[in-house]
Amino acid sequence: MQRSSSSDARKKDTREKIELGGLIVKAGLRYEKRALLLGLLIDGHRRASEDEAERTRLSAIGAQAFGRDHE
Repeated sequence: MQRSSSSDARKKDTREKIELGGLIVKAGLRYEKRALLLGLLIDGHRRASEDEAERTRLSAIGAQAFGRDHE
């Protein structure tokens, strides 16, 4: 039973990582260096954590990008 649970957890983790990688591609950042990507994510996290208006602004940008999937 534990083996199945461990396998399920690994599959879930793998799927999550694939989805997160897809966000990088969707944002047009596929060919950027990893250091830049990490810097962008860290900076965005800091700004979104410290400023609710910035969090709302960034969320709106993301929602708009996802909305283009259905056009």
